[in-house]
Amino acid sequence: MHTITPPEYSAPAKFFHWLTVILLVIQYSIGWLMPDIGRNTQPLGLISWHLSIGALIVLLVMIRLLWRWIHGPTAQAQIVSPRLHRVAQGTHLLLYFLLLAFPLMGWANASSRGWPVSLFGVLPLPTLSSKGSRLGHTLGDMHQLLVWVLIAVIALHVAAALYHHLILKDDTLRRTLPGR
Repeated sequence: MHTITPPEYSAPAKFFHWLTVILLVIQYSIGWLMPDIGRNTQPLGLISWHLSIGALIVLLVMIRLLWRWIHGPTAQAQIVSPRLHRVAQGTHLLLYFLLLAFPLMGWANASSRGWPVSLFGVLPLPTLSSKGSRLGHTLGDMHQLLVWVLIAVIALHVAAALYHHLILKDDTLRRTLPGR
């Protein structure tokens, strides 16, 4: 077992974490409420919001990664086995990867449909695939399937936080809460 005395998560790290959670809840809600996308669907209403929030998630994750690169990772647990530590590291890497790849796949799909992607109609973003791109359409199909993978990895992350709190009885979960 490793014994680590973890520092407090910084206010910006907590902010980035919880803003990501809020945006994902909003994004998943919109994703389930928006109309099915077909050949003649236009990027209006909820679809437009879904694209903008996806672009915002990409920007936020890039800022989070930059913050983490500059400030280094915060120790994740007080007492963990080396195996659990590796699982935690792998889960965090997978979360970061999915949080970038997932919206980028949707963005490439939107580009392949000829839809403009912007941050809430204010900042237009470049296309990631050409209109009619087979790759863009395939990435859109993967985007729909991987929704369940991201949910599973998020569930594993939440289960780990609860494991630390309820089983290990360490301070890991409390350290991530805002206002602490």
